[in-house]
Amino acid sequence: MSLFSKLRRQPEAGLIGALLLSYAVLVLAGALGWVVPFAVAGLAAAAGELTLLRRPTGGVLLEKAGISQLHRHLARDLSVVLLIVTTVRSGPTALVLVLLLPAALLALALGTGVLARLGERGGAVAFVRNIDVARSSGAPRPPAWAVAVEGERLPLLNLLLVPAAVVAVLTDEAAPVVLTAAVTLAVGALVAAVLALSWLRGRGRSVSALPVAQNWLAREQPDLALYFAGPVKDVYQANMWLAPVEATGRRAVVLMRQEEAFRALADTRVPVICVPAGTDFMNLELGSLRAALYVANVGANIHLLREPGVKHVFVGHGDSDKQASVNPYSKVYDEVWVAGPAGRERYALAGVGVLDRDIVEIGRPQLAGVHTFGSAATGRPFTVLYAPTWEGWLEEEVYHTSVVLMGERIVAGLLATPGVRVVYKPHPLTGSRSAKARSANDRIVRRIRDAGGQTDATSLTGDAHLVVTGRTPGLFDCFNQTDLLVSDISSVVSDFMQSQRPYVMANPAGLPEDEFRRRYPTARAAYLLGADCGELAKIVAVTRAGADPMTEARRELKTYLLGPDEPSPMDRFRTEVDRLCG
Repeated sequence: MSLFSKLRRQPEAGLIGALLLSYAVLVLAGALGWVVPFAVAGLAAAAGELTLLRRPTGGVLLEKAGISQLHRHLARDLSVVLLIVTTVRSGPTALVLVLLLPAALLALALGTGVLARLGERGGAVAFVRNIDVARSSGAPRPPAWAVAVEGERLPLLNLLLVPAAVVAVLTDEAAPVVLTAAVTLAVGALVAAVLALSWLRGRGRSVSALPVAQNWLAREQPDLALYFAGPVKDVYQANMWLAPVEATGRRAVVLMRQEEAFRALADTRVPVICVPAGTDFMNLELGSLRAALYVANVGANIHLLREPGVKHVFVGHGDSDKQASVNPYSKVYDEVWVAGPAGRERYALAGVGVLDRDIVEIGRPQLAGVHTFGSAATGRPFTVLYAPTWEGWLEEEVYHTSVVLMGERIVAGLLATPGVRVVYKPHPLTGSRSAKARSANDRIVRRIRDAGGQTDATSLTGDAHLVVTGRTPGLFDCFNQTDLLVSDISSVVSDFMQSQRPYVMANPAGLPEDEFRRRYPTARAAYLLGADCGELAKIVAVTRAGADPMTEARRELKTYLLGPDEPSPMDRFRTEVDRLCG
């Protein structure tokens, strides 16, 4: 498949097409002296560039197509010069300035990029948390605002030349463009000066916390590591293991690979070390480690997997019936830890090379705070939590999530039921790959807002409908306020089993009930909901009245999915960690 064919299949395809069209019109209008089309295209280009700052995937796709940010800046500045030359009667000095000032900013942009790279090479980049850095001799880092606009991002300031050019045409004077270009050039010079000063002050000294991390590792000799190499959008996968790792009482450390994820990591007392570069990470002295826990299968795991003398354990980020829960990559680990017999059986049936002797059932230590009770707490409305999964990686997985085909019907039906409060908590990745999923999610949020709900809830108190998308309240906090769960084929269902309360699983593909329950064991004690959501009102009425025929089935399924209650999952987790580290 060609690159442009892939572009057309991306959710950002419309944005990319509109942006490229706006630049084409901008240059054409500048060459022909069409002021109104120039202004409209300039406004569209500015809006597109600012949107790309919030959706970096589109920018990556354009880079792969050979259309970099720098190329777009050059096209815009060229259009301004063309418009001034073709429409404004100015002297040669003004025209020379119109030509040279944007070019000077471009030169500064290239220079600031070089300065930023020189600053980075002053030492290996690393970040730490819960480790004393007072004795660090690291050089000061340049201000965040300077780093944010250095290099190819600096000519973004010249977006201001477009309205200045329109004013210049209307006044028949090049002065507005000259003045605006001079201001942007002054800002660029300030950025360059700040970066140059930071580089000069830091020459010969490390600009990172890597020496501090090295010294701490040598001094404290940690024997347990929680490893996370994923991006910031997946940091929830690491967050769920912080408390169990802390509760082991071991000399533990969290090892991370991306700065944004490091910044977004939840609060913990465990020391955290983030080393982005693979070479720098592999130079860490990790000889004291005895066990490393991996929460996701990503390529950068290899930088720790190569460490001898360490038992490498895949703990994942939730057991579910999805194919991802039995990834063939899992056979690279020494052991795979699952919640209960369901996880062991899942690997046996998949036949992906994970041996039964390497599987350990530990339960889900994260669920200790999930309350087990069978009916709503007094004093609050009957609460239904809709917590669907995301759309998945593959284009063909149209039934991966219920959001696209069923989400609006589910929420509309719940909102129309008197005395029911809706809490909507979409998966953190919802809409990240599919434009349809993103649009459906937006419509669900609007429905809840129109019903008087809070769309940016930070607390579960009160009686209002809620949309919960932030780190707090967490999913397990939502469980404790939930009387009925509606979800998909997801680890959310397995974890909710701890509460022993009723749950509904969406069946957007319309599979026969027996086939659905056979294929997805987590559905054995579920109420099933077809794409038309026709049974939703009846399910709510039955569970709300307490006449719940699935109670015994849930009790049996809980042991199958999560293992026995005794010894507790935290005790089992601690025992297995001690076995590897002892």
